[in-house]
This record gives sequence, structure tokens and C-alpha cells, in this order.
Amino acid sequence: MLDDTDTRLLAALQKNAHLTSSELGAQLNLSPSQAGRRRQRLEMEGYIEAYTARLDPARLGLNVQGFVQVHLGTHGPEHSASFARLLDTRPEIVSAWTMTGDADYLLRVYCADLPSLNRLIHDVLLPHSAVARVHSQIVMDQLKKDGPLPT
Repeated sequence: MLDDTDTRLLAALQKNAHLTSSELGAQLNLSPSQAGRRRQRLEMEGYIEAYTARLDPARLGLNVQGFVQVHLGTHGPEHSASFARLLDTRPEIVSAWTMTGDADYLLRVYCADLPSLNRLIHDVLLPHSAVARVHSQIVMDQLKKDGPLPT
């Protein structure tokens, strides 16, 4: 179980994962050693999965963000596994979900430009034997950045 202090610690780390034990302790009214032990416990228990850096896609030349719905024509464990392996090989696919509803998968992609997105769809996704069709949507503007999880 998480107590209020754990919840506040997780919220603080989501805002700034570089906080030292001293800084965390000051924010949480704990000693640095207490804050450090709590952080270690939350890491060991799996509440904190990793520490990452959020990069600016535009600065990296990734000017097109899109969502691609993938509809399979053939279903089965072997087709799903094969498609999942394909997703793992493509760095421009940054996240993927299996979905209820019409589409089987929803992919979030970042590409340098529209021709790159077109190649991903036509040269990579559509040729897969299980894929029947795809539907892409290009992000015009992101009104809310990926934020921290509610704690």
C-alpha cells in the first residue's frame, strides 16, 4: 500500500527524476536517508519502472507525429506474435496498443516527414501478411503533453 508520503514522492519524481534524496526529503519533510529508502523501496516494488529523458521530437528532426490504426485480416496467436515482432524492429513506432473496437492495434509514430510516414505504412505495415488495412491520423498540434500519471 502507498501512503500519502509515497504518493507525494512519486508525484515529485514524475516532475523531476533528478531530485536528490536531500531535495526529496526537504519536499516531503523527511531526512535524506528516509527519502532515499522510500525511493529504493518504491523502485524494488515496481512502482518506479525506470528513469528516462523526454526529448524534443522537432529538435531531432521528427516533424510528423501520427497515430496509425491497424486492422488485421487474419487473426491468431502466430499472426499477433509476428506483428509484435515487426513493431519491435521499427524505432519510429514509439508505442503500440491492442484495442477493442474496429481496429486491432493503435500505433503512435514519429517520422521525419510525410514521405517517411508513407514508407512506414506502405513498405512496412501493409506488406505484413496479417494486415488487412491501416488508417492513419496526423497530429496537427499536441494540446497537452504526455503528463505524469495521477497519484
